This record gives sequence, structure tokens and C-alpha cells, in this order.
Amino acid sequence: MDASPYDESGPLVRPYFLAGGRSRPARTDLELITLVVSVTEQIRETVSPEHARIVRLCREPCSVAEVSALTNLPLMVVKVLLSDLIDRGYLIHRSPPSTTEIPSRELLQAVLDGIRRL
Repeated sequence: MDASPYDESGPLVRPYFLAGGRSRPARTDLELITLVVSVTEQIRETVSPEHARIVRLCREPCSVAEVSALTNLPLMVVKVLLSDLIDRGYLIHRSPPSTTEIPSRELLQAVLDGIRRL
């Protein structure tokens, strides 16, 4: 029986190939909820079909998780591709607020007072 590079989910080597053999993105600031958006529709250089598809998908802001789901690619591969596109100037990103940012006491009190008035 011949060993096939395919299984039910598709080719086994494809994600590795799409990421250019990289297992980690160059950027470390891409989280699941980081928003990415295209800054141009014109691709000025030769890019992979997956890169071009991501640029088209991100005409409207998308989270990293959404891009992974819409392209049906593993999250780490999407992060590598997004990192490439950000570094080449095709996308911009907005990282989520830091979890160390705690709302002020005054803001929390104003919310509580508003809820009590309901």
C-alpha cells in the first residue's frame, strides 16, 4: 500500500509549505482577537495566492481568528502569512488592549450608579 501525502483533511505538508517552512511568525503581537485590515487592494509584487486572498478578505477589519476560519488554514500558518503582509505594508493591525489596563474606580462607580438607576 502506497503512503499518500493526503488524508481526509488534505495534504499533510501544505501548511508547512504555505508558511515557507516557518513554524512561528516574525511578529509576536498577533493574538486571536488582533484586528487586521488591508491598506491597499493593489498588490505590487508577486505573492502567494493565500497572501492575495488574505488581502482581499481583510478589506473590512477581521480578527486573526476570523482570517484563520475564513481561509480554512491553521492559526499558526495564518499568523505567519499575516506577519508577512504587515511587514510588506499590505495590512495594518490593532492589538487588543492590555489585560493590565484596569478601569478606574470612577468609571466602575459610574456604571454601577447607572445600573442602580434602571
